[in-house]
This record gives sequence, structure tokens and C-alpha cells, in this order.
Amino acid sequence: MSQAIAVSHGEFGRAALYRLDKTIITHAHREGHLIFHVDEGEARNCVCDQIVELTATQAIAVSPWEPHSFEVAEGDTTVCLVLYIKPMWFLENSPSAEYALKFGCSDVQLTDEIDHCVKRLTALLLEDEDQSQFDQRLFSLTKASFDKSWSQGSAACRKQSYDRFSDFRVRRSLRLIKERMGEDIEMEQLARSVGLSRPHFFKLFKQYMGVTPNVYMNTLRSERAIEELLKTEKTVTDIAFDLGFSSQASFTRFFSSNVGIAPSEYRRVAHVTDGAFPMM
Repeated sequence: MSQAIAVSHGEFGRAALYRLDKTIITHAHREGHLIFHVDEGEARNCVCDQIVELTATQAIAVSPWEPHSFEVAEGDTTVCLVLYIKPMWFLENSPSAEYALKFGCSDVQLTDEIDHCVKRLTALLLEDEDQSQFDQRLFSLTKASFDKSWSQGSAACRKQSYDRFSDFRVRRSLRLIKERMGEDIEMEQLARSVGLSRPHFFKLFKQYMGVTPNVYMNTLRSERAIEELLKTEKTVTDIAFDLGFSSQASFTRFFSSNVGIAPSEYRRVAHVTDGAFPMM
């Protein structure tokens, strides 16, 4: 059974140490995503239809809103360090607006510096060290990985830019999804609300956002669930109903499929530093 060994939320992102033994379905994050192999078996991700191996010498980088899944071979287990970096970090640390909100490539080769940073951050999570060092260690590992991804990135990738949020119908749909997060949203009705047929809406939404409306909505629900788990005393059942799920069981299946572990397990191990929220 997959489990969270440790989770820490900091000022510009979070880090989790997971032991995973099952596949995580295709999902996305508004945050940038870095995955490092720590122990046991290897695994792989599918990032925007590209297979990327997670090994002792190669990490995986997922840019904000890139759809991806995580796969562990049947019967295997892998221990990995997973980072989730808020979009503002990219805007503040990218060399230019051309690079904003994007890694240079998905397969990041580990350098001695990156490997050292991985070990230091993992030790902090495992050994109950001074949590005031968390943000600095998270920054060092993220920056080294980000720079390495761009030194590997191709010229074509360097020229690529996103044109999101420029279509008024997509912007309106984003607002409606956020407002109705706790409801059972019918995609046909959502498409009509912005003046489009369902096929045209899905095509336009994915063109501008990089993910389908369903994946986008699941991302918002996952983020809200994590905030509710860590910032409130609500029961898991109450959180489930607030987010529009019919039962705690269906919410737990959703959370486990999208985050990797059960919501009660996430709440049990997570540590929150000052300034960690909001995620959204």
C-alpha cells in the first residue's frame, strides 16, 4: 500500500517523501513538479505523452499544468522525493519571461550538486531537523534542477511559450469551474454556459490550458482538499461533502488516485511551516 513517509509545506512549495507501489492516474498541478528517486525500485512517468524514466541518475520535471501519470511496475515499490513548486517561484527565478512557468526538459540528469541537495532535503524530512532550513533547502534543489533542465533543453523548447488565458471563453469557464467546485458539474452545461458545443469547448480548453476541463477541475479539488486537511479541523467526511463527493469512500479513492495516498494519511504526516498557504 502506498504511504507518505513525510510531507512539509513551505513558503513557495512543498516536499513529500512517498513510498509508492501503485499507479497514479493522469492528473496535473498548477505547481511545477520535480520527482527524485531515493530508494528501492525505479519507476516512470508519462509527461505529455512522453515516457520519462525515474532512476538513481535521472529526475523527472513536470511544468505547471502539464498532464502526467506515475507508474510503478506491478509488485515493485519505489521511494521518491516529490517537490511541488508554486508558479510564483518560476516567475521570480526564470531568466526571462520566455522561460516562465516551464522547465527546459522533462528528463533531468542528476549532477553532484543536485544529488547533494536531494540528500540534504531528504534528511531534513526524515530526521526531524530544524524546519527553519526547509525553505532554503527546497530552493537550492529546485534552482539547481531548473537550471539543469534549461542547460539540457533543446532550442525548440527554449522558443516555446504558452498563450494561456487569452481566450475570453476559456477565462469564463475557469471562473465557473472555481465557483462550482463543490457541485457535480456537467461538462455539456459548462460548454453551453460559454457559448460552445462540448467538442469545441474541450478542444479550445486543452489548446489553451494543456489539460482537459476534467483534469483541471480535479486539480482544483485536490488543492482545496489538501488545504482543508491541513488548515481546518474538518473531518474527512465533511471535506468530501464540501467538495461535492457523495461519500467519504469516493473522496478517498479520488484523493488516492490523484495525490498517491489516502487523505487521512496525508493529514497525519504533513508538517506546515509559516507562510505555507494559500496554495490557490
